[in-house]
Amino acid sequence: MRRSVDCPFSTQPDVVPPIWAGRHDEVNDWVDIVRPRRVDGLPERPRLILAEAGLGKSTLVGYITENAKERGDLVTGQLRIPLGADPLAILASALLDLSGEIGFSKADTKIGNLLARVTSISAKGVSVAMREQETPEAFAALRELMIRIGEAAAHRKDTVVLIHLDEVQNITDPAVLSQLLIILGDVTSKKIGVTTASNMVIERYLPIAVYLTGLPDFWDMASARRGATFGRRFDRRVLSPLSDEDLEMALQSFVLDGWPVPDEQGGTMRIGMEPAARDAILDLCQGEPFLFQLAGYHAWYAGDSEVITRAQVLRGWQTAKREARDHVERILERLPEKEAQMIQAMATLAPEERALKNIASEMGYSNSTQVASFAKRLDATRGLINRGANYSFRHRALEAHLVRDWPELSEDY
Repeated sequence: MRRSVDCPFSTQPDVVPPIWAGRHDEVNDWVDIVRPRRVDGLPERPRLILAEAGLGKSTLVGYITENAKERGDLVTGQLRIPLGADPLAILASALLDLSGEIGFSKADTKIGNLLARVTSISAKGVSVAMREQETPEAFAALRELMIRIGEAAAHRKDTVVLIHLDEVQNITDPAVLSQLLIILGDVTSKKIGVTTASNMVIERYLPIAVYLTGLPDFWDMASARRGATFGRRFDRRVLSPLSDEDLEMALQSFVLDGWPVPDEQGGTMRIGMEPAARDAILDLCQGEPFLFQLAGYHAWYAGDSEVITRAQVLRGWQTAKREARDHVERILERLPEKEAQMIQAMATLAPEERALKNIASEMGYSNSTQVASFAKRLDATRGLINRGANYSFRHRALEAHLVRDWPELSEDY
């Protein structure tokens, strides 16, 4: 029986779904590089994960956060920044929670004074501190508390402090953004002295790892305000859609062994999936993690048999397709006029005709150099296309929507 509480697909934003697909490079980067180097006191830049909506950037770092919690690390969790909110006040509140987890005592005069200063920031926000001419004090307090937390983690065995700030494109105040990036850059490059087992004092970096996630626009915003320093201090990763191989691997155990669910006799049964059903989900979602979960979610509820069939996937997609269309159209609507025009021009050309000069001509330009900057942004900043002798779509759902009327299903699908 397919009960709602057993559905392994999740369309809830920022929730790590039971069926995980892809992102091996990014997860391995945390497991094999970021965390080990930070644990050993070695330098490693904060990670900046950018992508269009639906590509799973927040979910990815949620997966990394769960891994960190399992290892006993000190984790802030997802600190989501709403538009107009004070990110430093949100960070201050999370740092206070970590201080409690570590066991910092207000009875210690220095710690008590520091916690009181940061509590004030958390309560009234940095914007108030700015008006009250307390800005240097406010930023110094946050920085000092982060250092104290890092020092406490350094004295624990195999422990990292993991900080995750999400929706960073919503930080629109240039002064606050600048201060936030400075604080994060400072604490991740801060060295402290520690005593080894042989009573030698050596310098090491604080075991603090930082992940920022948001829309691609943040790169332009932060680079314009922080310049080359920002680019050097943060390691930027722009996510692309998943490959069909990644998605097929995620569903392979579903096809081979079935998904375990309780039966009506107090035991366990398994819900299987036809290979044809798996292939239909792969084709419909076009590599988008959100659409992958959406297609699987509605297929689960499209029947009650012990095997999810292709017919059930297609039946469920009839319910899901409106949301899928809206999802892709929102990406198009967010694009600046010239970038949207370039995407439309690419879609009108056959794949073998998508040379830059032909795209420029389709846009009404006489020279390909006139559109090169738009192409660079769509590739390097947004991750929607691939440049080359012939241009191609990296965001496959976008291409499918513009070229073949996806997400509609043809009569012979």
